[in-house]
Amino acid sequence: MSSDLKSKFLEVYETLKSELIHDPAFEFDDDSRQWVERMLDYNVPGGKLNRGLSVVDSYKLLKGEEELTEDEVFLACALGWCIEWLQAYFLVLDDIMDESHTRRGQPCWFRLPKVGMIAVNDGVVLRNHIPRILKKHFRSKSYYVDLLDLFNEVEFQTASGQMIDLITTLVGEKDLSKYSLSIHRRIVQYKTAYYSFYIPVACALLMFGENLDDHVQVKDVLVEMGTYFQVQDDYLDCFGAPEVIGKIGTDIEDFKCSWLVVKALELANEEQKKLLNENYGRKDPASVAKVKELYHTLNLQGVFEDYENKTHEKLVKSIETHPSNAVQAVLKSFLGKIYKRQK
Repeated sequence: MSSDLKSKFLEVYETLKSELIHDPAFEFDDDSRQWVERMLDYNVPGGKLNRGLSVVDSYKLLKGEEELTEDEVFLACALGWCIEWLQAYFLVLDDIMDESHTRRGQPCWFRLPKVGMIAVNDGVVLRNHIPRILKKHFRSKSYYVDLLDLFNEVEFQTASGQMIDLITTLVGEKDLSKYSLSIHRRIVQYKTAYYSFYIPVACALLMFGENLDDHVQVKDVLVEMGTYFQVQDDYLDCFGAPEVIGKIGTDIEDFKCSWLVVKALELANEEQKKLLNENYGRKDPASVAKVKELYHTLNLQGVFEDYENKTHEKLVKSIETHPSNAVQAVLKSFLGKIYKRQK
């Protein structure tokens, strides 16, 4: 990603923010305007911006050799920011539900003394900014209603995925028997894959004048890629170097439905299952160490490498059956970014 595109992208953020805090539908005073501005600056632009930048990337690849107009760059960036806003909305509320302490290397928004539970309403405000941005910049486009539909549908899928995750990992009743590859797959697909992988490409396709109903195969490939991405995430949480991935993994302590524990349950004998049941989801370092030791004994690193190679091969084959070279380029660019990643 060229740095000039990233700075252009951040410029568009400033424009959108300014429009939102001067939205004629609400009479702001200085306090409310300042609150929204601080809340946006704290929660929206702080991440890697991969999802948002992917819209611009994908649109460029669809256009091929043709140069993008200033207007096209702005609109692709605006859609990218809508995805970043959606992400911010989920993360602000997720952190409250998970009682997290840090996010992107700083305290969670709700942990700030002045914020607290106002963060719940801030989440709602973030969610409502998306249709405001779409209305202002896309109202006259032929694909406007498709954009609204897309964001509504992906939000529904993500919230429902979050629900399966929350009710499966209920801390009150730590029951590993509920964990299986199929439940892991469903959580990941709905909670992560749609909004992280499908929606950026879907936005680019709509801008390019395509009908999403004609691209079910593209959706399937991207959701599969999103699943693979999350399996990598689960793997790195345990085996990645904290100084590389930028966070200390806590999936074992948090009783997460991780690909690793699901695979371990599949491969373990009765005695090993007993060890998992006794130690998984406990905060003390000794229990965590026992789980990690079992992961090594079961050679989960080897099992993961095997999964990674097989999935990569399968995805490439699937992508190469696509009739459009431009669409193939978009999908291969996504896959290239995540294959064998270390963070």
